[in-house]
Amino acid sequence: MTGTWKTTITALVAMAVLTAAGCSTAPRTPAEPAPTSAAGGTAGGAAEQWVGTWAVAVQRGGREFGKQTVRQIAHTSIGGSGVRVRLSNVFGTGPLTLANIHVALSTGGAAIDPATSTAVTFGGSPTVTIPAGQAAQSDAIGFTLPAGGDVAVSAYLPNGSGATTQHAYAGRHNYVGWNDQTTNATIQDAQTVDSYFFLAGVDVRNPEAEGAVVTLGASITDGRESTLGANRRWPDLLAARFTAAGRTVGVLNTGINGDKLLLDGGDQSAQTRFDRDALDQPGVKWIIFSDAAINDLGDERPTGDQLITALKSLIRRSHDAGVKIFCSTLTPFEGTGYWSAEGETGRTAVNAFLRSAGSGCDAVVDLDTATHDPNDKTRYLPAYDSGDHLHPNDAGMRAIANAVDLSLFR
Repeated sequence: MTGTWKTTITALVAMAVLTAAGCSTAPRTPAEPAPTSAAGGTAGGAAEQWVGTWAVAVQRGGREFGKQTVRQIAHTSIGGSGVRVRLSNVFGTGPLTLANIHVALSTGGAAIDPATSTAVTFGGSPTVTIPAGQAAQSDAIGFTLPAGGDVAVSAYLPNGSGATTQHAYAGRHNYVGWNDQTTNATIQDAQTVDSYFFLAGVDVRNPEAEGAVVTLGASITDGRESTLGANRRWPDLLAARFTAAGRTVGVLNTGINGDKLLLDGGDQSAQTRFDRDALDQPGVKWIIFSDAAINDLGDERPTGDQLITALKSLIRRSHDAGVKIFCSTLTPFEGTGYWSAEGETGRTAVNAFLRSAGSGCDAVVDLDTATHDPNDKTRYLPAYDSGDHLHPNDAGMRAIANAVDLSLFR
């Protein structure tokens, strides 16, 4: 058999696997949304409503893997009796093959409860190959997933992966080991990593689910400076508030450290990634748009009007999609290395717009008032300051979560 025929057959097999798994084989650019359905899609041939319980925003620049197992831990917001997994190769440099994928309840660190380990398939196959620029979602599996619990997703990469799609800041440890250890009770000789790789989301089937809220922003939303591994990012704390109130609302954190509203840089701006990371999330009914514009004000220092124009566009896009958007005022950042009087003027203009009756926001979450020092409103309240004057500490994260009015989610 010639090399040309081998290449052709390999490509056809990859296309067949992806088609069976419900993935489009059409070319897709990294700026386009991943091919998952906000309405829930189908699995097993029957229409089913799916709601995200956990998600991350995807980024370029992930490391390479080969003949290794990657075990990643997702902290759920809501539970369910059925689960599916979403994987991304949107920023990959070549085809990504994953094999013997399993989900299991985490028992801490790299360990799982082996009795809960359940195989995940894609179009009935235990292996999936995802072309560069695309994404895939698994078949539905029966799996009892608790709210506020940790689920481990383990996958074996039998071939060299090339650069992978990642979420750079996990806020917790994940684990990498040699060879196929996907069903092992723990990962032997595990290397600890603090990013997510190719894992973009976990969805649940739960008839009580009211929908999902996506929190989209920059490093404050991503949880930078909250306690590592403690699930004290403000979206985690918001999810806990919903559960304590007897509500079944998925909370999906798509913050990116260093992200901006206006300009693409190392990562796509909030404007560029808005469809994929917010509007296309399974079961989305609400969006909280948070802190991305602070990085614009600290670096390029656009005018308030420039930021307001971009915010109006996001508000319009949300409403066109039938999704409510709650706009967050910008938290103080004086004391950081990139604060300026010009940037503060822009922040004041943006916050005034968001608080105005004509903003178009479905509601305003006033994070500025929740976190600033009443005696110095351009700075954090010291009790909420992590020390860098930009990111809140755990207490500040809780103040932000508590500033969200749960009665808005109807």
